Amino acid sequence: MEAGAGAEAEPLLPPRSWRTGRGLWRAGGGTRSAAEDGTGADNNLYINQAIVFIEDAIQYRSINHRVDSKSLWLYRWYYSRTCQWILSLTITIILALAFVEKPSSLTITSDVRYRLPAWNPPCGLTESIELLCFLVFMVDVSVKSYLIGWEEFWKNKWLMAYILTLIVSLTDWIVSLSFFCTENVRIRRILRPFFLLQNSSMMKKTLKSINSTLPEMASVVLLLAVHLSLFTMFAMLLFARTKDGQQDKEWVGYFRNLPDSLTSLLVLLTTANNPDVMLPAYSKNRAYSVFFILFTVLGNLFLMNLLTAIIYNQFRGYLLKSVQSSLFRRRLGIRAAFEVLSSLKETPANAQQSYVSIGALLQVLQKVEMDSRCKQAIMRSLKMCSCDQLSAAQFQKLFEELDKDAIKQHPPSPQYRSHFLQKMQFAFGHPYFGYLGNVVALANIVSICVVLVMDADKQSSERDDFFLGAINCFFILYYLLEMLLKILAMGLKRYLSYPSNRFDGLLTVILLILEIATFAVYGFPHPGWRPEFMGLLSLWDMVRLVNMLIVFRFLRIIPNMKFMALVVTTLLDLVKNLRAFAGILVVVFYAFAITGIMLFKGAVVPLGNTSAVNTTYDNSTLQCGTYEQLEYWPNNFDDFAAAVVTLWDVMVVNNWQVFLEAFSRYSSPWAKIYFVAWWLISSVIWVNLFIALLLENFIHKWDRRCHREPLSDIEYQRTVELMFRDVLEEPTEEELMEKLHQHPHLQLCR
Repeated sequence: MEAGAGAEAEPLLPPRSWRTGRGLWRAGGGTRSAAEDGTGADNNLYINQAIVFIEDAIQYRSINHRVDSKSLWLYRWYYSRTCQWILSLTITIILALAFVEKPSSLTITSDVRYRLPAWNPPCGLTESIELLCFLVFMVDVSVKSYLIGWEEFWKNKWLMAYILTLIVSLTDWIVSLSFFCTENVRIRRILRPFFLLQNSSMMKKTLKSINSTLPEMASVVLLLAVHLSLFTMFAMLLFARTKDGQQDKEWVGYFRNLPDSLTSLLVLLTTANNPDVMLPAYSKNRAYSVFFILFTVLGNLFLMNLLTAIIYNQFRGYLLKSVQSSLFRRRLGIRAAFEVLSSLKETPANAQQSYVSIGALLQVLQKVEMDSRCKQAIMRSLKMCSCDQLSAAQFQKLFEELDKDAIKQHPPSPQYRSHFLQKMQFAFGHPYFGYLGNVVALANIVSICVVLVMDADKQSSERDDFFLGAINCFFILYYLLEMLLKILAMGLKRYLSYPSNRFDGLLTVILLILEIATFAVYGFPHPGWRPEFMGLLSLWDMVRLVNMLIVFRFLRIIPNMKFMALVVTTLLDLVKNLRAFAGILVVVFYAFAITGIMLFKGAVVPLGNTSAVNTTYDNSTLQCGTYEQLEYWPNNFDDFAAAVVTLWDVMVVNNWQVFLEAFSRYSSPWAKIYFVAWWLISSVIWVNLFIALLLENFIHKWDRRCHREPLSDIEYQRTVELMFRDVLEEPTEEELMEKLHQHPHLQLCR
């Protein structure tokens, strides 16, 4: 088929009557006789279309793209692992530039008192890398725009925003070079997270869902604002200035004016300054505690938790809806592949149902990139099928293999002929042998704790490492023996098929290597074992490293405790399946960090610097609880890495009032708006959003796993799509065909 404008409206299938030789098929303005319909070129096109549609179904992609020969080749090339890896690498590189470009984060410490001048790349170095990234993004947006067609392109807001972001970034890049990289504000740095956002369909869905939740969240935030404003007025009236200076500590410290009053109560809403904000008034009259308790109960316990409930209610079923949409895409892609392949089979003009030959499907499966397990299962089903052609329902049912749990079957244990070896296999392959290993590991932990407690107050010159070294030597030898006996009983392949065994075995090998290295450098343990420092690490450092690994190895008990294992595996699955929400957090962190650098870079100066404004220089007179007294100097916005850590500390909201007060002094009172906005977006919206989704997923997976029969030799590997499989609704035939008829580049003529 020809590409271009004609290809956009090119029919996917000719009418059924045409397939019998009673018509013509128009493509790109040309005509072909009915005898040419069954040529090899057309058959190859149908095969390639089916391959792409099935791959779209496997990856839950939309099928609304061009389907001519050249476009199909370009489409498969674009979604190949190599191209997607290059695109992901490009996004990672352009985001990582913030760590090395001016102001560089390449220093050992971010403390403004001790930080040495950082190395900054010369002008043009990072800009050249940026240009290469922009070129990749230009190719990316061009290919995407072409594949969906120009009519669909003008409807796609994400692609329009993509192009606009590239235009602004390139313009800012040119301006930067014209100023020889001396400008302080670089708009393109704030826009970089967009490249990560637009490349993830799940992140787009999450952002869309957050946007739909904003009206409900805004109502609660407005209620919080009213609550805060009213209590601020009450506080300013209650703690107004009096003639007695001793009685005005509350006014001086927290309610001197409207901004200070609002800030004090806003921080109290997060309990970060509780009970400090209450104590001056409470020491004067215990009745004042009622005001602060009432404010905290209404604001923190009711309104903040109400916000969490609203977000949870709005997002309850969000993943279910998303997975339902993904299921529809999968079924639509499979049905499109069926319609394409059915055109290869000559059927009577009056046939009421289309069919696909098994040979054509096998030809497609050989070229489709899919999981080998699914491919083999589908091929086995085809070989077992007694018929030589498949209906639409049978075709769809074959590909339901994609929806099943990935089951990992453990290899069988070796079969020994020796009666002695059989007894050893039974003894050391029994679960009780694993329980014994857990008891020994616990004894090792207890012995380490006892020695550490006994040596806690001793000087390094008084400490005798003999006992700890001897204990480590004994237990490591037992771990090695345990590992070898398990391999004997289970066989190497079966032993390595269990993640817990791989974890246990890897740590045992590392511990053995460290112990051998310790003996080689410092000799065997003996009373008074305190040799001089040799090699890269001292003896105490080696012993500490071994002990840390032993403590970490104790996590091996998790698989043997049913509900603990359930919690851990559920959390690990959530980490893998909720990457979109972590991506949203990365986007917000990045944008706020860059903004913070623009606003507060160089604002914090160490004590004694004459450029400092409104700063106390005498360390003995520093007010308790201030930025300087708490030595928060490493928390600043002088480089990207320091800005990220500072934002994290504020998000945790522990002592975040210190940052509000300090940056208001060092820069401007308006700095509070930046930190309050960050608290609102990160701690209030994103954290509550994550909690809501965590609850929904955890409860659902908990219920499913608790009712599943445990099978010792089978491991289920679930994705978030498979998690809700039992509650999804299958799309109807009418819905699928209606959607296919709405395809912008396909025309079903029957």
